Amino acid sequence: MTLVGIGLMAPTAHAAESDISFSNVVFNNGKPIVVGISAEVEAPLTYTVKSNVTLDDWWVDAYRTNGSTRYTLSISTTQWGCRQSSAGGYTYRDCDETMTIDPDGMPGGNGGKLVNSDATNWNSLGTGIKKGGSYDTDLLSATVRLQRASRIQNMNASPEPVTKGKTITVTGTVQRANWSLHRYDNYGDRLVKLQFKPAGSSTYTTVKSVTASSTGYLKTTVTASQDGTWRWRYSGNSTTGASNSAADYVDVN
Repeated sequence: MTLVGIGLMAPTAHAAESDISFSNVVFNNGKPIVVGISAEVEAPLTYTVKSNVTLDDWWVDAYRTNGSTRYTLSISTTQWGCRQSSAGGYTYRDCDETMTIDPDGMPGGNGGKLVNSDATNWNSLGTGIKKGGSYDTDLLSATVRLQRASRIQNMNASPEPVTKGKTITVTGTVQRANWSLHRYDNYGDRLVKLQFKPAGSSTYTTVKSVTASSTGYLKTTVTASQDGTWRWRYSGNSTTGASNSAADYVDVN
């Protein structure tokens, strides 16, 4: 297991004759990484590393640049293992890492924390430490998208219980993480799905789509037909992750 030091800054990339190369880099199983305002997030990472020399250590990370400064995304990476190529030498395939991302403890960058403009595609780099302590860093072609977490608060379906054929009113509020101000703000004008799961079922289906107000408030009505659970589902966008509200069960008499 390898632990990369907190606050490690990426050095200048070496030239094409580098002894170390990285390929087949996949962040978070090909999905965006969604981060809130305080909790650390762990994301898987796989890749192949090839070297002409013996390595003491190696890792891959994501980075952005701010002016002339390059800053990395994770506060640490934990390497769980690699499979050495059957051809021998120093080629390791299926390297498996976990990136740990802290929105309040990011190395370098914008005062050591994420800001809203970081919700975009991040580039990648690979670093290998050789025997004796020298290293190579390669800038790679793989990218990963970072997204601000969303949430739906104050979900309520009422009245409970309700008479069959009567009206159920469903409300809630859409919010998303504001990294720059370290809080969740209401997220207006979002198209959100109202979903229903009948009693005894494990599957939600979409009943209707509702556009939140400019302040993120959701409200709609449906006709009570059977017992079941209601929830809101926001599918996200390029800068914002998807989320589900809490579920609210309604008994229909």
